[in-house]
Amino acid sequence: MLKAGLALLFAGIVVGLPTSLAAQTTNKAAADKKPAIEKKDTAAKKPSAHPFHGKLAAVDKFAKTITVGKSVYQITSETKIKKSGKPAMLEDGMVGEEVTGYVKPTDEGKLVAATVNFGPKAEAKSAEKKKEKTEKK
Repeated sequence: MLKAGLALLFAGIVVGLPTSLAAQTTNKAAADKKPAIEKKDTAAKKPSAHPFHGKLAAVDKFAKTITVGKSVYQITSETKIKKSGKPAMLEDGMVGEEVTGYVKPTDEGKLVAATVNFGPKAEAKSAEKKKEKTEKK
């Protein structure tokens, strides 16, 4: 009976050993694994809300877009447009002038301008006027 018990115990160890070894050796090689960075890249490609500034490259009145550098921004009825600190319209934008603003992405991936400011900041102009007044005195 002791011999039969030892034989069963030994048989159980022999049968269970390859199973545990197989579980340890089924890992893929490091070269076969995809890096975790790829997952982050897809999330990084999704545009986020951000400010913009630069030279106005194009104004499309019919498509209601402006181009700043290589980026195209959609203008909507909610977009607040100003020129030199005063309310303005899309047509007031002149190609080559400074433009700043803030854009928000849509679900489709388009960048919609929330605000657009054509020309230099109004504060900069008022600072120049104050400087001129102090120089005249």
